[in-house]
Amino acid sequence: MNLIRRLPQFKKKIQINILYRMLISLLISFVGSVGVNNMLIIGAAKISERFGWPSLLYIFPYVLTPIFIVIFTLIFLFSTRKIVRDLITLEQGLQFISEGNLDYRVPVNRQDELGRVASNINHMTEQLQLQIVKERELEKSKMDMITGISHDLRTPLTSIIGYIELLRTESFQDKAEYDRFIQNTHNKATHLKKLLDDLFEYTRLTSVDTQLDLKKVDLYQLLDQLLFEFEPLAQENGIHIEKEIGDAPVMACVDSDKIARAIDNLLMNALKYSLKPGTIHIRMSIRHEHITIKIENKGEPLTIEQKDKLFDRFYKVDYSRSSEGIQTGSGLGLSIARNIAELHQGTLTLQHTHNVFTFQLSLPANIK
Repeated sequence: MNLIRRLPQFKKKIQINILYRMLISLLISFVGSVGVNNMLIIGAAKISERFGWPSLLYIFPYVLTPIFIVIFTLIFLFSTRKIVRDLITLEQGLQFISEGNLDYRVPVNRQDELGRVASNINHMTEQLQLQIVKERELEKSKMDMITGISHDLRTPLTSIIGYIELLRTESFQDKAEYDRFIQNTHNKATHLKKLLDDLFEYTRLTSVDTQLDLKKVDLYQLLDQLLFEFEPLAQENGIHIEKEIGDAPVMACVDSDKIARAIDNLLMNALKYSLKPGTIHIRMSIRHEHITIKIENKGEPLTIEQKDKLFDRFYKVDYSRSSEGIQTGSGLGLSIARNIAELHQGTLTLQHTHNVFTFQLSLPANIK
């Protein structure tokens, strides 16, 4: 786009450059043709005087113009040969690029307007190449997303269909087994709904039209309420909760529903992947108008590759870090939490030292 906007300016400068060379060629041609013509007249006068050919002098006024044209043409072609050669190089380069050879780069042999045009063509090609790579990555990401959705939705759906078939054919031995089938069907349906909710939430958060419902909220009260609701589930899974969140109001301008979702996702992630029995530490502090919430737990160490992919959508650690008593998630929880943080102009980061995981959610007290 920058190259296209500057084309009129380049065109004008190139025209001035050619006009300048033409004027120089005219001047040199005029001086040269006059000089050559004078030399010929002097020579012809001597020949005419010696051999008695006075008519020889009358033909030289007609010779001056052809001499001028020939000299001008030679000088002009000589002075513009580099411009013509570089224009041909640009044309050939654009032809290569238009045929799909994006690895080709136009040689930059000049420091003037044509050199800048060549540099801009190369820059444009690099940007186009990067854009194609990005589009391919997006396409691969879409395919991975479809694969992830298909796999995650198929598993509970297959279980639901299986249990319903057992119930439909009355393939149960007693009332206890019947109740167990009903409970398992309900659990799988609830899990399926959770997966769909996560997918819907992720799609909504990554939309360009996403807007926050910002209100003044007491984050201390919000976090304390979330921990109160979370503690019974943690105790069922052998996890003790330790909180250091103070006891004073911490006011911030946030979307309370989305922040609650982000914190809940982080708590559930810590619960799933904590060593059991174990402890989850929750800390909140405010410094320089930034509010920081840290959620820390101990778990199985991650490789560098696993850590780098942890916030990717649909990524789930392969080996058995998950709790047996908790349904497998969609792989969107951390990605959703990070999107929520970034929508609030904040950050979500992970510090991983040996087997200690610390997720740090940082939010500005007032979003501008």
